[in-house]
Amino acid sequence: MIYTCTITPSIDYTTYLSDFHTGTLNRSNEVFYYPGGKGINVSRVLKRLDVDSIALGFAGGFTGNYIQQFLLKEGIETDFIQTDEITRINVKIKAQEETELNGPGPVINAQQQSALMNKIKTLKTGDWFVLAGSLPESIPQTFFMEIASICNEQDVHFVLDTSGPALKDLVHTQPFLIKPNEHELGELFDTIIVNKQQASHYAKRLVNQGVQHVIVSMGEEGALLVTKDLVVSAKAPQGKVVNTVGSGDSLISGFIASYTKDKDAEKAFRYGVASGSATAFRSDLCEKSDVEELLEQVLLTPTEQDVT
Repeated sequence: MIYTCTITPSIDYTTYLSDFHTGTLNRSNEVFYYPGGKGINVSRVLKRLDVDSIALGFAGGFTGNYIQQFLLKEGIETDFIQTDEITRINVKIKAQEETELNGPGPVINAQQQSALMNKIKTLKTGDWFVLAGSLPESIPQTFFMEIASICNEQDVHFVLDTSGPALKDLVHTQPFLIKPNEHELGELFDTIIVNKQQASHYAKRLVNQGVQHVIVSMGEEGALLVTKDLVVSAKAPQGKVVNTVGSGDSLISGFIASYTKDKDAEKAFRYGVASGSATAFRSDLCEKSDVEELLEQVLLTPTEQDVT
């Protein structure tokens, strides 16, 4: 089974306006309410790709209930731990420019942390655990290190998609897959990455440290996959970018959906890139038909390593 974990989920209130002005009344043309959070996005896209998962994390109040009901309507099983605080609402304003207002995440106490850890301890060999999104400073890094350790001990595929100090610490736990962008990859090595050759060099260093699969997303330049035996780049399909939120999560979903069926990293990477692009071309997350239409447009080429 695939388990996704979102520590600080949200309701994403997305509003579309022709113009947005501060300090005055603005009227929306249309609004959408979606459950937000990287792990939740992974579960939602997996479902659309005909792959089941269980969404874990923390949720509370009427907003937490809304998220769980929304996912259940989409056929996604949930196993959230209840918090005393109301799950946050994030406001996404789509006008001439994009503006975001993100609410604060909840404080997760020791009892709630323990409840999540107990669920993770029940994972079995061959399961997947996707830890995605921001990891609050209120939870010690040792907690997430223990999660990674349990996954390794129980032969669970540990997928990590976070950033900042948490990524720097957890990248040493030998995850099955990580997906930094070029800026996040550069931060791991205190450098600036400007091309795919440099990205492949530093991604290979992570592989040499024990990470099994490194996917580096590089915006319009596409993405890069580095494993022990493979260095390949993908050119993203051409299309009108409507919404980049969830694109990276969709890439992870596509990779997992393909890999669980064929155990072929290169094939899974191609499917993941198609999934990420399909989401970028929509106002919400991609559908399977969108992914399959773009699949032939994803061109893979070997990439040399260089630090110049």
